[in-house]
Amino acid sequence: MSNENGSAPQWFVDALAAPVETGKCTASGATISYRAWGDPGQPGIVLVHGGMAHSGWWDHIGPQLAEGRRVVAPDLSGHGDSDHRERYALEAWTDELLAAAEAGGIAGPPVLVGHSMGGIVSFAASHRMGERLAGVVILDSPIRDLTPEELEMRIKATASSGPPKVYPTVEAAVARFRLVPPQDDAEPYVFDHIARGSLKSVDGGYSWKFDALRMGRETRSSLEEMSPRCPVAYFRSEHGIVDDRLYGQLREQFGPDALMTVLPAAGHHPMIDQPLSVVAAVRTVLAAWRR
Repeated sequence: MSNENGSAPQWFVDALAAPVETGKCTASGATISYRAWGDPGQPGIVLVHGGMAHSGWWDHIGPQLAEGRRVVAPDLSGHGDSDHRERYALEAWTDELLAAAEAGGIAGPPVLVGHSMGGIVSFAASHRMGERLAGVVILDSPIRDLTPEELEMRIKATASSGPPKVYPTVEAAVARFRLVPPQDDAEPYVFDHIARGSLKSVDGGYSWKFDALRMGRETRSSLEEMSPRCPVAYFRSEHGIVDDRLYGQLREQFGPDALMTVLPAAGHHPMIDQPLSVVAAVRTVLAAWRR
């Protein structure tokens, strides 16, 4: 497989060629789309994307975690192919994760793996319904603060009340695709794949899938008083958005039993610039918790 940015490595080609199932479920009145890898009826993990993203951000990660387990990646409401809502709240998003895990064929309590805003949703789930989870793995999420993606959505929602921008062709839209915050070291083959998966066909061309009209207008209660009720592993990206002060606060909030370390050379979106490190990190945590 190749794209205009150059040839993709064989491991990436193999991952995208792995069998994947798609499905839908209902949570809090919304239809939630998901994709899944591995055999159903096994213990498994739920991969939770960040703000303005979608389940396809995990296409090259999910298959590599599916040996001996079921892996489910939902589109949170307002994202991807899932329904949009009049209002978005952490409680509804946490309900969506458990609904997707059950509908997707995960046996028993799942492990949540959340990035950025998805890490916030996963942590909220660990507090709200930790007894129904086997653990939570968080990737470079500020937990207490709004993520850069959420701030960007809030700016867009405040600045414009008109319809989302429409691009005449897929290539024109992909040329405008940007990571928030910017990240120069993104692997081009991953970047190109997730950019194309972020688009939907509309009258006159193509537009982004996420709910640009309502996303970012909601308020969110503080997570500072929340504490996890299941095992937690936290991976801070070396070049991510979590500074030393916040990292120390999170260590106190998670408690002494939390696994916490740094992904070397990674930016805020480690599945894009350090994907194999993400796979190795999650595999290691799952093996440690299983023992």
